[in-house]
Amino acid sequence: MAIKKFAVACYDDEDVLFPAVKKVRNSGYKLHDVYTPFPVHGLDQAMGLKETDLHVAGFIYGLTGTSTALGFMSWIFTKDWPVNFGGKPHLSLPAFIPITFELTILFAAVGMVMTFCYVNQIMPGVKKHIFHPRQTDDYFVVAIELNDNTSETEVIDFLKSTGALETSVQVAEDSWWYGRFDKDEPYQQLA
Repeated sequence: MAIKKFAVACYDDEDVLFPAVKKVRNSGYKLHDVYTPFPVHGLDQAMGLKETDLHVAGFIYGLTGTSTALGFMSWIFTKDWPVNFGGKPHLSLPAFIPITFELTILFAAVGMVMTFCYVNQIMPGVKKHIFHPRQTDDYFVVAIELNDNTSETEVIDFLKSTGALETSVQVAEDSWWYGRFDKDEPYQQLA
C-alpha cells in the first residue's frame, strides 16, 4: 500500500462546500475524496465522478438468477426426475414463474450488495484512514492528494481562501487495509 500526503480542509456548510470543490477541480489539484455526514445531491457532478454501473451489475445478476432457476428446474423436471403431476407436462413454464421470480430477486439483491461493498471498500474488517473525527458527524471534509511538485503551504492557503474552517496536511494510506479502529494508526498529522 502506498503512503501519501493529503491536504485536508473542513467545511461546516454544503453551500460553501460546492464552490470549494469546483475551485479545487478547476485549479488542477487532484481531488482524493469528499466526506460528508449525509448524502449531498449534485456533489458527484461537482467532483467530476462518472455515473455508476451498479444497475448494469444488478441486471446481470438478475439474469443469472433467472437462467439458473429456469435451467435447474427444467433439468430436474425433464431429465433428472420427471414426475407426472396430475397430467401437467414435464416442462411447465407457468409453474416455474414464482421460483424464477424469487431467484432473480435473490441473485440481484445479494450480488449488488456484495458488489457495492467491494467497490466502496466497506467489507467487515476493512479500515480506511479517517481524515477528521467529525467527518461523519457535522463536517464536510475535502481531501486533496499532494505530490512532489505541489507546495503544501500553497495548497493550504488555497483551501483557506475557499472558506475552510480547518486545514491540515496528513500522511495516510491511500486505500483500505485490514485493521481495527481501536488501535492507533502509525501515521500522524503533520500540520
